[in-house]
Amino acid sequence: MQALVYSFIALSAAGMGALAYFGLTFTPANAILVAVVFACTCVVLMERVLRQRAENRLERAIEDLSRLLATDAQAGAVLGQRINAIADLNPGQRLETVEADISVLGTVIRQVAEAVAEVEDKVAKAGTNRPDRPQSVDNRMIAAPIDEPPARVPMPETEPVIPIEVLRQAIDENRLVHHIQPVVRLPQRRAVGYDLVPRLMLEDGELAESQDFMPRRGGKDIVRLIEGTGLIEAVAIARRSRTSGQPAMLHIPLSRATLGDEAATEQLLATLDANRAIAGALTFLMRDADWQEMTTRERAVVEQVARKGAGFSLARMRSLRVDVADLAALGVRSLRVDASRFLEAPEKFTDFHISDIANYMARFEVSLLATGIASERQIVELLDNDIVLVQGDYIAAPGAVRSDLVLDAARPATQPLRRAEL
Repeated sequence: MQALVYSFIALSAAGMGALAYFGLTFTPANAILVAVVFACTCVVLMERVLRQRAENRLERAIEDLSRLLATDAQAGAVLGQRINAIADLNPGQRLETVEADISVLGTVIRQVAEAVAEVEDKVAKAGTNRPDRPQSVDNRMIAAPIDEPPARVPMPETEPVIPIEVLRQAIDENRLVHHIQPVVRLPQRRAVGYDLVPRLMLEDGELAESQDFMPRRGGKDIVRLIEGTGLIEAVAIARRSRTSGQPAMLHIPLSRATLGDEAATEQLLATLDANRAIAGALTFLMRDADWQEMTTRERAVVEQVARKGAGFSLARMRSLRVDVADLAALGVRSLRVDASRFLEAPEKFTDFHISDIANYMARFEVSLLATGIASERQIVELLDNDIVLVQGDYIAAPGAVRSDLVLDAARPATQPLRRAEL
């Protein structure tokens, strides 16, 4: 390409010399000088252009090289961090735990094999002692019978102390109040959420707990009314705490009495629609038994609630042998176990090691929450096993909500919110 350009310059210089000699009547020496000067000028300009292009290419190459070096430096830094993290790990203790578990498993398998051998010997002896038994007998017929595990017998629920008629009258007199009990994170014991606890103010000024007045059989309309009032209170608290710059996660009691009623579920979904900005701060607290017994329609309502941003927390878990991924897909954020029962016999709840169950559930963004904390020893044991969310009267008993966060005292608690307030 450059040879073609220089050839064009040479032809142009010869043309300029011919023009000066024939057209301008220059002498041959002057015409040759004009041609040489024109050719030199063109060559200098051409070299300058080529040098600028080369410099630009060199600058671009240097910039690309700088970016590659910066990327390599970042990759080296990340690799160094990973190497440091690996160096900080202490696999020895973990391997010792795994070896201990394998040893225990081997012992159990050996005991099972010995027990099976003893059973087979007894069955063989029993077969030889019966001459009238047919010789060709199916193995399933002579196998030792397997005892079916006893069915879980639900604990009988005691009737509430306060009759339902007295409860209706108290609600009509606006003596239903909602207190909050914090859920804290160890070891700082910083509150990360609050349970909404319904209480009934008696005529003598005492406060009755929910287990003393919540209907066990029947009275679903009262249960729906109490849970609807709790949702209204929770919305007011969540909105005002968010306005004050201290957003709070609230756990609101919910049962199948509300999920199974069409009008109640419509009101529930409408409230969540009108409060999408704070729906993420609302978690509905359901009993594990109610969750397991949900109908198809009730499950559909749960899915709609999860799509609107709210979540669920399952209380009174009888077992942690559940599909955590399926629960997480339905919006479940935490599972609650009684701290005393879980620490005394963790094998009744899960097949995982007690120190691994919380980390396993965290993979699906589901937290394990220990309730009913009664002593400092339980807190230490839970913290040692990476269970950091706790609740109980030992930590903090239910208490009244700050006056600037609750509903107006002049309005009855059972009065629904106006559209403007939603």
